[in-house]
Amino acid sequence: MSQLELFRKKRKKLGPMQDTEAALDSEACFKLKGSRVTMTILELYRYDYKSFNATLSSTVSSAPDFFQQTPVILSLEKCPADNFIDFIELGELCREYGMIPVAVRGGGEEQIVSANVAGLPSLPPASISRAPEPTEPKAETTVEIREVEVEVPISANKVITTPVRSGQQIYAPGGDLVVLAPVSAGAEILADGNIHVYAPLRGRALAGVKGDDSARIFCQSLEAELISISGNYKVNEDLQGSLWKQAVKAELEGDQLIISPL
Repeated sequence: MSQLELFRKKRKKLGPMQDTEAALDSEACFKLKGSRVTMTILELYRYDYKSFNATLSSTVSSAPDFFQQTPVILSLEKCPADNFIDFIELGELCREYGMIPVAVRGGGEEQIVSANVAGLPSLPPASISRAPEPTEPKAETTVEIREVEVEVPISANKVITTPVRSGQQIYAPGGDLVVLAPVSAGAEILADGNIHVYAPLRGRALAGVKGDDSARIFCQSLEAELISISGNYKVNEDLQGSLWKQAVKAELEGDQLIISPL
């Protein structure tokens, strides 16, 4: 029996529906999935080429390794709507320094159109007010609160007892991260809540990554490349002051990242 006859015989056994499903399965080459990714926000207050280039150069030079191939969202929420922005020019500048703009957030109508022309999609502003929800009975409101509490269980806290090596990334979703060993340069630790490092912190530590302004960072020896709370950060150059290699805590006061001794 020839190969063609074998194929026709197999096709007949499958039937039209099974044959179509088998063909579709064999042709599938991707799947769309939802995911959550921590992104760097570049908050723009105004734009002109000269000042933006100088400020970006100074910022990146303080921690060049951190900004290599870093995707960023351009926030226009604090930028005047009438400030013209050449997003093609701005994007080229960002890429020159290792940042890759992927979207804009907020902004005026003309700014959004200009960003779209440059290939940058528009995200809704973070400060957008939600429409008032219908008043719910008290019993239903109580159930709603319980559901929110279940999303952040105590078991979400993560404890690491071994050194965090260069190139490693450890994330504690929905809770605190406690590290009982050194965090090496080139390593990155992240948490939705607080970060505690009971050893030298030499890598990068990002607490409150979902926007929790009350999150804090504690470490026994501050030697970090970068620390961040809810998107507000300081790099190595800013940290090397009187508290360098000391036991410290970091917290937010307004939009300022404050470091104080333990």
